[in-house]
Amino acid sequence: MLDALIIISFIFAGAGIGFYSIDLLPAQVLEQVNNIEGLGTVMAGFGGLIGTGLGIVAQTSYRRFEKQIRTLPPDRIFARAIGLIIGLLIANLILAPVFLLPIPREFSFIKPLAAVMNSIVFAVSGMNLADTQGRALLRLVNPGSVESMLIAEGTLKPSTSKILDTSCIIDGRIEGLLETNFLEGRIVVPQFVLQELQAVADAANDQKRARGRRGLDILNRLRSAYPDRVVVDPADYADVVTVDAKLVKLAQEMNAMLLTNDYNLSKVARVQQVGILNINDLAKAIRPAYLPGDDIEIKILKEGKEDFQGVGYLNDGTMVVVESGKGYIGNNVLVVVTGALQTSAGRMIFARPKGVATA
Repeated sequence: MLDALIIISFIFAGAGIGFYSIDLLPAQVLEQVNNIEGLGTVMAGFGGLIGTGLGIVAQTSYRRFEKQIRTLPPDRIFARAIGLIIGLLIANLILAPVFLLPIPREFSFIKPLAAVMNSIVFAVSGMNLADTQGRALLRLVNPGSVESMLIAEGTLKPSTSKILDTSCIIDGRIEGLLETNFLEGRIVVPQFVLQELQAVADAANDQKRARGRRGLDILNRLRSAYPDRVVVDPADYADVVTVDAKLVKLAQEMNAMLLTNDYNLSKVARVQQVGILNINDLAKAIRPAYLPGDDIEIKILKEGKEDFQGVGYLNDGTMVVVESGKGYIGNNVLVVVTGALQTSAGRMIFARPKGVATA
């Protein structure tokens, strides 16, 4: 329907221009014409034919333009529209002093010509600038607009929520992870985890009670520091007995990830295809890799199993066995790594005091 309207509009426009164009003919020519109305009809026919050709060209160009617009991402269309508007605004601001110039009447055509050329140049420049700096332009208009568009079209994915378990809260390292912005998305604390944490804080055992109270203190600090990110979810499952099973079910329903340091919970969750972020795995992954020849400053704390050996520990708990280190017990010493051994209990590093020759 639109294609037909475009072509018909050009036909009528061409016919009208052709019919009334006889008024533009010189009077000498019109005097030689016997039938003015017949000439107008012929001119209208020729104008209609020309209008038909132009209408087909316009209709084809419109369909090609429409196809290009449909393939463009929405952020680029929006950016080009803003660039076009800004370009036209600048063009009109520049034209104001041009029209005030005292241009002679013989050159008065310069003003409309300058207006047209100025508008075209700045409109095209604005759209070209939007193509190269479009996303930065959108961020100035609305800081979250680009991310929203990319998420809507599937280029980006929204951050997944993380569900905390009791062991992760008591562990305390979650506080440092949030402070360093290594965790994205919302942090969810289920109501049944809070109940378990309260039960630990009310335990008869002094050690368990201290751990529970520490977890509650950490959780209160997190909620105070990140009120928009740390939320308590009231969900509970009366038909599920264990807290671990409730965590897995909640993660499945929310399409969220479990944040824990419980090895068994990690295994069970992976079997049920639930995403896991294990803080212990993260700690192992970011341990510095010491190679033979690297220097470490360490405090020798005790004797080793072999004669003349001293033993110290890195901040992450890695044991460092220092040959000829017995005489440095209680002191900080710079040692040179000679080797490393990965055991089932963890990693062990072998070293010797710097400056001590090997046998």
